[in-house]
Amino acid sequence: MAKAIKRATRHTVLGADKSEPALLKAELLGAIDARLTDETLATCDLVIVALYPRDTVDYILSHAHLFRPGALVVDCAGVKRCVCEALFGAPALARVTFMGGHPMAGREHSGYAAARDNLFERAAMLLAPPKVFSEEDGRVLRDFFMEIGFRDVHFTTPEEHDRMIGYTSQLAHVLSSAYVKNPLSADNRDFTGGSFQDLTRVARLNETMWTELFLDNADDLLASLDDLLTRLNEYRDALTHRDAESLKALLREGRLCKEAIEPGKSAKEERA
Repeated sequence: MAKAIKRATRHTVLGADKSEPALLKAELLGAIDARLTDETLATCDLVIVALYPRDTVDYILSHAHLFRPGALVVDCAGVKRCVCEALFGAPALARVTFMGGHPMAGREHSGYAAARDNLFERAAMLLAPPKVFSEEDGRVLRDFFMEIGFRDVHFTTPEEHDRMIGYTSQLAHVLSSAYVKNPLSADNRDFTGGSFQDLTRVARLNETMWTELFLDNADDLLASLDDLLTRLNEYRDALTHRDAESLKALLREGRLCKEAIEPGKSAKEERA
């Protein structure tokens, strides 16, 4: 986030991180203008908190008295209900506007070296505002995130966010993690192509962070997982019974679903 802001805007960026080497690199390479301290926190118009969900809540509540009155505070955690429920309406945040956030872009690698200043290009920024917030605050945040490269800023609710993210992100990580454990993965060097690489990419994850994310959203993730298991059994049954017509129908349904969410792409691929 710091790299993207410095690349695309003239804003002053103050940064904090638990890693001293990361902070040194950020300073030396210009991703931040200076280190964030309790004193300088009071000068910030916008505070972006990129921590695990529970750490996010702890940090914001413990530093609330240091925020500049009228400041905007946005988190970047991958779940929203547990964060927003703890912070919306919190007396300590009466002087500022807190809004849940989730940049829909990421990499399977972490740390300063893996960060890219163009990571958010063509990505969506999700914002979960409190029930009462000013249109001006919403406009300021929309303009800011569009300025640093996001293609769209979508306002949602914490409930809708977690339900959708349980399917579009968390389920994909569960599937990738389970899929790559097949013993055949150990000796597949000459047999892998794009399909294997695409499906296993996000198995290279931070298990500490994703465990917290999964458990904080267990109900929505379980609903999506149960749906997937039901559908996988349909394919299994067709294969078990050597039922070509059922299998063909299932595959056709999947193709049509994919084409429906990416209209026009199939025809372009065929011409290519």
